[in-house]
Amino acid sequence: MNKHKLKALILTVGAIFMAFLMVNVTSQAARMDMVDVSNNNGYMSTAEYTSMRNEFGVKALTVKISEGTTFKDGYAASNIANGQAAGLYVNGYHFAHYKTKAQAIAEADYAGQAAKAAGLPVGAVLATDVEAKEQGILSQATNDRNNAAFMKEIQKFGYRADIYTSGSWANNKMTIKGKTGWIAAYPYVVSGKNWYSTNHAWQWSPTAKFRISYGGFDVSQLNSNYYTAGQKSTVKPTNKGAVKANNEEANKNTSKPSTSAKWVKESKIYTLKTAVKLRIGASTSSSVITTLPAGTTVKTDQAIIQGGYRWARQPRFNGYGYLATGPASNTLEYVNSGATHMYYTVKSGDSWWSIAQRNGLSMTTLASQNGKTIYTTIYPGQRLVVR
Repeated sequence: MNKHKLKALILTVGAIFMAFLMVNVTSQAARMDMVDVSNNNGYMSTAEYTSMRNEFGVKALTVKISEGTTFKDGYAASNIANGQAAGLYVNGYHFAHYKTKAQAIAEADYAGQAAKAAGLPVGAVLATDVEAKEQGILSQATNDRNNAAFMKEIQKFGYRADIYTSGSWANNKMTIKGKTGWIAAYPYVVSGKNWYSTNHAWQWSPTAKFRISYGGFDVSQLNSNYYTAGQKSTVKPTNKGAVKANNEEANKNTSKPSTSAKWVKESKIYTLKTAVKLRIGASTSSSVITTLPAGTTVKTDQAIIQGGYRWARQPRFNGYGYLATGPASNTLEYVNSGATHMYYTVKSGDSWWSIAQRNGLSMTTLASQNGKTIYTTIYPGQRLVVR
């Protein structure tokens, strides 16, 4: 073989190898096969679900149905109907609070009846979402027994069963065997990860963005056909180029631990008690736009608790300004507000769920207005804003 042919062969082999490498890397990118929604996402239209399918490659939708034995998700019926109208496989989930076998059966009956009323089709998955404080104090054997009781009971309604839980609880707080389970675990950098590939599904982000939908969404990669009606998915996007681009963009994002603070809506008018620095970001290291003198009236639209301060956001003609309203959680030491908060002092045995139920709130709303998430541990003696 002459040198020219050898060189050409080397270049050809190299090109093939690089093409294989690029395909292999792309194949390891986490996919947005399934999105799960609840009342926290508000009303979701058929158009939004259609956009998720056509532009992001979503195949399946899992809808919150119920929680405990007292809460039915008010958006379940519309989410099911609109998801079906968009051509998605639709499933459901129940947020569990059971601690005994009897309670698990009672919650399964409640969830099954709620699912029937909301229109969840027979044959869909109705998973038990097991991540509450109640299960955290139980042994693995007890959780396994309770989960088995729930899943056996839910099948009486014609639904297929599964367990959703966190990666830290899987095979620690409860047994999740291969070829079962929907596991949540959020890598700091998603690209190149392929976690929980032997389970039905891996929820890899709680903050995915969709073009025409507001807020962040939980998205999962499906590793089997369990959540697509037990058959190979026939859902096909109409814009494969957009799916690829959106998938790559989502995999570039980094997700922080679920305990990170979140911005919440807060339309208020404050009067400054003292001079306060208005900054370009919600951090004491952010550059100062100006110093607002005492007595200044400031209108804000969002708030967050982070970095040892409570921050509010002020809409401005050319963007936003950020000011600290106080040096600690839920304090307003630097400002006067026309609105007054109602507080609740956490007692032994309380949970996000029990406090939210007593005050007519969702757990997420309660946690968010206190700058926390439902996964943040609360302690007796801690004060929470409930109004």
